[in-house]
Parts: sequence; C-alpha cells; structure tokens
Amino acid sequence: MENYQEIFILLTGFCVIALSSNQIGNLFAKIRLPKITGYLFAGLIAGPFVLGFFSKEAIEQLHFVDGVSLALIAFAAGNELLLSELKGKFKSIGWIAAGVVVLTFILVGGSVFLLANAIPFIAGKSAVLVTATAMLTGAILIARSPSSAIAVVSELRAKGPLTQVVLGVTVITDVIVIMVFALSASAVDALLAQVSLNLGFVLLLLGELVLAILAAFVVAAVLRLILAMNTNHFVKAILILLAGYSVFYLSAQLRTYSHDAWPFEIFVEPLLVCMLTGFLVTNFTNYRTEFDHILHKTGPFVYVAFFTLTGASLKLDVLLTIWPIALALFVVRLVAIIAGSFAGGVVAGDSVQHSRLYWMGLLTQAGVALGLAKEVAGEFPQLGNDFATMIIAVVVLNEIVGPIFLKYAINRAGEGHTRGETAEFDGIRDAIIFGVGGEAVTLARHLLAHDWQVKLACLDPAYQPELAHTDENLRIINIPAIDLESLQKLDTAHADAVVAMMSDEENYQICELVYEKFGIETVIVRLNDPANYDRFRDLDVIVVEPNSAVISLMERLVRSPSTGSLLLGMRPEQDIVEVELRDPMLNGRTLRDLRLPLDTLVLSVRRDDQLLITHGYTRLQLGDRVTIMGSQASLEEIMREFDS
Repeated sequence: MENYQEIFILLTGFCVIALSSNQIGNLFAKIRLPKITGYLFAGLIAGPFVLGFFSKEAIEQLHFVDGVSLALIAFAAGNELLLSELKGKFKSIGWIAAGVVVLTFILVGGSVFLLANAIPFIAGKSAVLVTATAMLTGAILIARSPSSAIAVVSELRAKGPLTQVVLGVTVITDVIVIMVFALSASAVDALLAQVSLNLGFVLLLLGELVLAILAAFVVAAVLRLILAMNTNHFVKAILILLAGYSVFYLSAQLRTYSHDAWPFEIFVEPLLVCMLTGFLVTNFTNYRTEFDHILHKTGPFVYVAFFTLTGASLKLDVLLTIWPIALALFVVRLVAIIAGSFAGGVVAGDSVQHSRLYWMGLLTQAGVALGLAKEVAGEFPQLGNDFATMIIAVVVLNEIVGPIFLKYAINRAGEGHTRGETAEFDGIRDAIIFGVGGEAVTLARHLLAHDWQVKLACLDPAYQPELAHTDENLRIINIPAIDLESLQKLDTAHADAVVAMMSDEENYQICELVYEKFGIETVIVRLNDPANYDRFRDLDVIVVEPNSAVISLMERLVRSPSTGSLLLGMRPEQDIVEVELRDPMLNGRTLRDLRLPLDTLVLSVRRDDQLLITHGYTRLQLGDRVTIMGSQASLEEIMREFDS
C-alpha cells in the first residue's frame, strides 16, 4: 500500500513540475528559443544536480514515461513520410539524403575516435567501447527535426522546389536514422557481448529486422482497430499510447528472455517498429487524417513530460565538461551536411544556387535524436546518461541555430510568403469588394450607409453597370486581371477591409496577394466549395460559407432572439462596430475611465491574436480593436474619439 502511495506522490509531483516546465517553454518561445530547450532547462533545474526535486531513484521509477514518449515520437516520424507529397522530387531527395547520411555517419563517427581521450566517459576505455560510442553517435546525429522544419515552413508559408526538397530530405532522413540506429544498436550489442562477426551474426541482424517489420504490421492493425472505434479522440489517444508503450515493454521482455534462455540475444528495435507502424497507418489506411490529428493534439503534452524528464536526467558535471566536445561534434556535423547536401544536389542535377542553400535547412534536430540518446542510456549501461548528456548538448546547439538558417535559406530562395506590412490608417474607412453580383451591391450600399468608402471591382471589361446611374456613390472599377498591378490600381494599400465574392480560385488569388503584399487584417471571403475552407483559413481570412452561416444565425435567433435580431439589422436604432484605438491620449486608460455614452456597451477587445473579455478595469492599448454596441449617434461619437 505504501508503495502505491509513493508512486502516486511521485507522479503528482512530476505533473506539477511538468506544468511549470510548460510555462518555462512558453517563456523561451517568447525570446525566440525552442520550447524544447525550455523543457530541458526546467528539468535540469528540478533534477538531482540543482534543486533536487527529483532524486536519481525517482527518475528511474519514471522510466515508463520514456517508453510512452518514444513511441509517440516514432509514430510521428513515420506519419511524416507521406508518399504522395514526395512525388516529383525523389531524385533530389534521394541523392541529398544519401550524401548527408553517409558523410555524417563517417565524419562524426571518425571524430569520436579521434577525440576519444578527450571524452570523459570513454577516455582510456577499451577499443570496443570507443567503437560502440562512435557508431551510436554517428547514427544519432544523422537525425533531423521534421517538426521544427514544418513549423518554420508554416510560419513563412513557404512554397517552392527548395522547400519541397528540404522537407523531403528531413522526413526521409528521420526514417533512415531509426533504421541505421537499429542496425548500429544491434551491432553494438553484439560487440559489447563479444559476439564474433560471422555469418550467424549477420543472419541474426537480418532476423531482428524481419521481426521488426512483422511487428509493425501487427501494431498497425491494432492501431487501425483503435482508430475505427466509435469513441472520442481522448480515448483513442490513450489506447494508441498504450499500444506504443507495449512495443517497448515486449521488446525489453524478449531481449531479457532470449539472453537468459538462449545462446544469443534478440533485440527488436522498438523505435523502428513504431516508425514503420506510423508509416503503414499513414499511407495504407483510411485513417491518416484522424491519426495525424491525434498525434498533433497529444504530442505537446507528451513532449513536455519527456523533455522535462530528459533534462532532469542530465548530469550537470558531465555537461559542463562535455561542451567543448559537443561544439566540436556540432562543427563536424555541419561540415558533413554542407558537403553531403551540395554533392547530392549536384549529382541530382539541381541548380547550383539551391545546392548551396540546402545545408541551411538540414541542421534542425529535436525529438528523434533525443529519443535515441535516451534509449542508448537505457539499453547500454556502459554508456548511460553521460552519453545522453553529450548528445543532448549537440542537439540543443542544432535546435537553436537550425530554424534561423532555414528561414534565411527560404527567404534567400524567394520561397517565403509572409504577411505584408499594413499601411497607416488615413482617417477614411475604405472597403474593396471583388464582384458585382446582387449580394456584393447590397453589401456596398450597407457600408455606404455607415460612412464607408466602397469600390466594387469587376473583371469583365464589357460590363456597363446601370448602378452608376441610380447611385452615384457606388464606384465600379474594371480591372484586367487579378494581379499586383490591378490591386495597386484599386489603391488596396489604404483599404481597411477586402471582401472577395468571386469564384473560389479567383478569391484565393485575391486573398493571397492581399496577405503577402498589403497585410490587410480584415479580409472576408464568400466560400463556394466547403472543401476549400482550410486553404483560406491558412491565409487568416474570415470565411463565410452561406449555408452554414444561415444555420448558425438561426441557432443564434433561437438561443438569443435579441442579439440575433441585432445582427440581422432588425433594430435600426442600434448597431455593432469594431473600432481601432489610435488616439495616444487613450493609451493605458481603463474602460471605466473613458466615460462612454450610457447607451453603449463594450463587448470585447481584440489585442494582437487574443480576444479579451472586458470589464471596467480592462486597460486599453494603442492598436486594440474594440467591439462596441450602441445607438448610431453614440457609436459615431466614440469612433471620432478613438480615431483622434
């Protein structure tokens, strides 16, 4: 009973520290450092070498966290290998990956041999142990970080041949590294057990590889059954994690049993099994989308726990002495990547410009490398946490500089598509509506009634609007095409809102140009095909799908008739507006100090990407977008005050 109480107290304490670690990771992100570095730092501070919240014994008791986390990391690595996305660039990806993998393994492994006497935990040790360390280090430092690369690509909205090749090589290499590590670990296991390198040894390695492949098919079938269950994602995520942990548990049991019962030891690499499982589920089942969703939703929680525990396992005394070695291995890996990627690009026939830039996108490291280092610490006590500490030091260096270089390479290749800079407010509310249908004209008239200046853009040069004769305030401008020159002709830079009401393809061209060249925040698109929803959401536009919008509005009328009728404009004496705070005199003032008209109500304040629920003590800042409900006269008074 006391043992269960101790475990409960240990898990509770670990959860509290993990929550703190998550906050520290967010703090690191704000200063443009990887969250993983924050988690490692938090674990190091909480570990036995600093504050001592975790003892060495406690860390051993939490070893199961490693198994659960490593399974998820391997599932995610296999999930990234989507064959349909790699078509068309296999030649470049294959040659570059081959060059980087071979040179990294050889140069890093050779460097460990040369620096052996300077590495504390193998200095003066046997040639066998040095060889084992060199092989495992060379294998692990092959790894990349798909998550870091994808994060940078998403941030820059990067598209182009260099981006496609870099992502392809990153994903392929993370698959290769697990296979290389599995073979290296089996070879090291045999070396340390003093098994002779003969035909039997080679057959044993092949047999272990076949067992890993067969196990992957079994686990993939299990995951398919889990994903097919009629239950929520939380339950499925728990079952997937349990299935992954079972792979590690059964692998350890098989290894122990074979060691005790047979004249040889069987080691089925659990990371390889889980990686192949992720690949099979992603490419050969109908559950790729759901599997990907569960991994992305579950990953952050698991990573916090894993990297916090990894940080707690770091030996601070070893870390302080190993930094020069880690820096040397970082430089050697860098040289190998530069040479391997350039050679691979040239052999594949890629342009010299791209071949010179590939290396910048291939430096990132994170989850897989750290996972492999932790596995070495657990599987090979002769190397232990000292080895893991050395690898972690190298990974931290690569994770810090990798995203910086990747951003530079993408922008240098001209493949970044970030949001443009928004022009200063000129005191006039302008809207541009693309389309001249009945809905577009009605919207334009409503905006004109609220003192907006409106332009209707039309692609048909033969269009002769009769509206100009009935409403002289409606400006209809013919444009020859949807391109930058036409948008400049419309003076889009000074528009406060853009509404796209054409075909989805034309709407997307409009939204993309507005996003990249003008940075306008209020962009609204009328969606024709719901299948295109995600494309528009990636551009931070407000998407209106007519059918769902009507249902949503009717639901609002049922649940709250007064607000629904207000949104429909059925109460002409009241309105809702969003106004940006531009008056420096109001900066830092609380809402209760503004003395707003009594017939108005502040509904919300949007600050950057956050929506604040307001109260009297909410303090305003320049640039806040304040949503206010009230009478027309009062709203006009407030708008003049905020814009002063």
